[in-house]
Amino acid sequence: MKFVDLEAQQNGIKALIDLRMQAVLSQGQYINGPEVKELEGSLAEYVGVKHAIGCASGTDALLMALMACRVGPGDAIFTTPFTFIATAEVISLLGAVPVFVDIDPGTMNIDPAKLEPAIQALARSNERQLRPKGIIPVDLFGLPADYDRINAIARSHGLFVIEDAAQSFGADYNNKKCCSLADIGCTSFFPAKPLGCYGDGGMCFTDNNEIAETLESIRSHGMGADKYDNVRIGINGRLDTLQAAILLAKFQIFPEEVRLRQGKATVYRDALIRGVSETLSLTPQSIPPGSRSAWAQYSIMAQDEEHRSKMQNVLKNAGIPTAIYYPKPLHLQKVFSSLGYREGDFPVSEDSAKRIFSIPMHPYLAERDQKMIIETMFCASAAECTAPPPASAGI
Repeated sequence: MKFVDLEAQQNGIKALIDLRMQAVLSQGQYINGPEVKELEGSLAEYVGVKHAIGCASGTDALLMALMACRVGPGDAIFTTPFTFIATAEVISLLGAVPVFVDIDPGTMNIDPAKLEPAIQALARSNERQLRPKGIIPVDLFGLPADYDRINAIARSHGLFVIEDAAQSFGADYNNKKCCSLADIGCTSFFPAKPLGCYGDGGMCFTDNNEIAETLESIRSHGMGADKYDNVRIGINGRLDTLQAAILLAKFQIFPEEVRLRQGKATVYRDALIRGVSETLSLTPQSIPPGSRSAWAQYSIMAQDEEHRSKMQNVLKNAGIPTAIYYPKPLHLQKVFSSLGYREGDFPVSEDSAKRIFSIPMHPYLAERDQKMIIETMFCASAAECTAPPPASAGI
């Protein structure tokens, strides 16, 4: 069984992928070819914004967004410690400082109730003389953060908001698409993401004409009128034409894949919620009203670290892969030790890191495989278990 089955996806659209790739090979515009512009137009329309700017990775998308917002030394950017390092890494690369804010225990996204106090606390005791500059919420596992509350807090303090939608392309929040929920939205096309290419790729989204123009310049070495006219410091952050071609092929089936992910998630959730009364003791991520996750991962909270290990071992022995996102919060990573955070500073993130694990989730997850996963989890939670329980205990 595969954690994410890219082979099944490829088999269904191989002819279309081959056709798209062959078109690139024939016209020979491997950098900034017409497929890049076509993809940008298609995805901007899908998200519901004026501009989409393709780039080389999701990390580059975040970096370019911060550069477009003129982030630099002395700036403080508020974000979550429960995410992949890229979110905070790009802040540090520009000489700014990530200021972490704990997460909500249900959604696992940055907790707006803790954001306002964090901004006020920085203002009260600012020994390092940092300037609050912006906020980067993360749409964890595909679930949008609470942008209505976050954007309101940002406006009250004159801060920008960058949406880290690396995992949430295709998700919805109050009838708006992810990547359209902040000043700039950033996503990743890493192969395992909801919309992924066959290498690295990313994209920035915005309704702001000036920001879009700046992002286009930044991704090409700060280009002005032409590539030998450099008006700002930039990066080599362009999206390869071949990757754009692959994404165009995949995008044709993407809405259907999002629908299929919703179905798989519903089966999991129904089984887990029903299982609570049967001492299953596994809690899925909370989905607030008005939100629809893209389900980049299906993550579950065990009772504690020991319970998680037991669950993972039983699933592994049944041939079912699992993963842990994320085993160590960013504030406890060695690379950020100079920030002075200590264990206990963000208790919800720390507790989540000890309990969370993810099970297979993708549009092509077979019904029999999902049934096996659920039955095995019920089995692992039983006091004595030598074989999977009857099918009725799962689906």
